[in-house]
Amino acid sequence: MSGSGPATVAALGLILIPAMVKNGYDKAFAAANVSVTSGLAIVIPPSIAFIVYGGIADASVPALFAAGILPGLLVAGFLMLTVYLISKKRGYRGLPRQESTWLVFKDAIWGVMTPVIILGGIYGGIFTPTEEAAVAIFYGLFVGTFIYKTFNSWDKLLHVLFESVKATAVIMFVVTCAGLFAWVASTVGLVERGAAVLLALSDNPWALLFLINVILLAAGMIMDAISIYYVLLPFLLPIVHHFAWDPVWFGVMMTVNLAVGQVTPPVAVNLYVGAQIADLTMEEMTPPVIPLLLATLVALAVIVLFPGLSTFLPTLWGL
Repeated sequence: MSGSGPATVAALGLILIPAMVKNGYDKAFAAANVSVTSGLAIVIPPSIAFIVYGGIADASVPALFAAGILPGLLVAGFLMLTVYLISKKRGYRGLPRQESTWLVFKDAIWGVMTPVIILGGIYGGIFTPTEEAAVAIFYGLFVGTFIYKTFNSWDKLLHVLFESVKATAVIMFVVTCAGLFAWVASTVGLVERGAAVLLALSDNPWALLFLINVILLAAGMIMDAISIYYVLLPFLLPIVHHFAWDPVWFGVMMTVNLAVGQVTPPVAVNLYVGAQIADLTMEEMTPPVIPLLLATLVALAVIVLFPGLSTFLPTLWGL
């Protein structure tokens, strides 16, 4: 629902990490689990990353949202299998199923409806992604004020608004600088030269695709996802057009790469948030992350090798 990896870690980690530790799970494993799987927030719609990619690459955002569903579920499946095997080996058993599950779902139905409204509005042609963001904000404000009564005072509401403005300002400053760099690079001809250098390295599309994935994985270790889109995508789009790759599939592949980047140090924003919540160091967080990271990379390889996973739903839905 958040469309952001770090925001998902912050929202779910505060609940899930202490609960898992309380029921016998290793703290580092619990934090790593939440941190890595929260990367799916930018793959499974709604996704901020897809909106940014669609704007830069002039690709359909609804098509990107649809394209992210099956690859996102594939990554989730590999992660679930890995977590299951590790939990079984270590004897983690969790809690038995509660009879009150339906009652909990009933209480949470207003929050659960958020992605239904967001995706339903976009796919139904009622709102654009930008308009839908505004609708989601006012829906959340309504639910928080009148249903759950979280905003029961002006001080709480103003605090949330202040934090939102502060977080948005930081992101937009990064986007502005990265966008300025992309404009300068295009104006002086750096984009064309950079793309020409990459194309000169190999005429084999698979070899170049492997090289691009390596570059994206490396970039994810030192930059945030939004900056990578603005800095690298202008160099990569000419290559996408040269080999006639589907830009929607390429966007999914690139976004999964960036989801991996959110948990690969030194700039691992998801891990930083998870470590802060669990009161752990990055050194303590890294070992349990490795098997989950490998599972994600295997899923990424499947997504690269089988573009149909990404293009099936957009084609089926006429997007």
